[in-house]
Amino acid sequence: MQHFGHDGFDLAYMDCGTGDPVLLIHGFASNARVNWEAPGWISTLNEAGYRTIAIDNRGHGHSAKSHDPKDYHPTAMAGDALALLDHLGLERAHVMGYSMGARISAFAALQAQYRVRSLVFGGLGDGMVKGVGDWDPIADALLAPDPAAITHVRGAAFRKFADQTKSDRLALAACIQTSRDLVTPQDLRLLTMPVLVAAGSLDDISGDVFALAALMPDAGGFVIEGRDHMMAVGDRSFKKAVLAFLARVRS
Repeated sequence: MQHFGHDGFDLAYMDCGTGDPVLLIHGFASNARVNWEAPGWISTLNEAGYRTIAIDNRGHGHSAKSHDPKDYHPTAMAGDALALLDHLGLERAHVMGYSMGARISAFAALQAQYRVRSLVFGGLGDGMVKGVGDWDPIADALLAPDPAAITHVRGAAFRKFADQTKSDRLALAACIQTSRDLVTPQDLRLLTMPVLVAAGSLDDISGDVFALAALMPDAGGFVIEGRDHMMAVGDRSFKKAVLAFLARVRS
């Protein structure tokens, strides 16, 4: 991991390969290695001729942690992602985010459309505009003294994931409070670059990929068959769809 500073945070990132740059933004409670390296995304994109730049969002992975919810609005994390492009001297990049990372990607594109060549929203459909349900029990699960006592199914799953990734649970509990700011349909209509929206057919978090795609001028949806929110990330058909999408944009 390499590091740079922005907005008072020391932020970690990976930079691998050569070619057209693809900025990768991971999901809640994950990190660059878990979301992108372990499932084979970095090697897949490198082999296809792309340079991959994967950031550890503030509060996650090897980046600095805050326990203050005000630090985790998507606009702030989008600013970190754009600052990484500045740090690397890159004017434009393809941007791909998963789940919370998809939301951050949307805010980054709205802040600086000219810097985003294309967008991939993974693991988040029209939940980006409608919301993705009640996540307060997840914050409670992250703060619970005894994980065995957690009865909320989704909360238990995220607590297990946070423990597996050795995350700072106080930082994640702060993040979950403010990182779910919604994107308006009016704002999405401003995103004129090519967009691919993809989520698993068994994903009960993301919402409808085609409904989200319909809100943007140049967007399409892709369903990752037989996969839920966690298992869709490294799916082979998802990788194939993204490579085909990037090839169309590049050509």
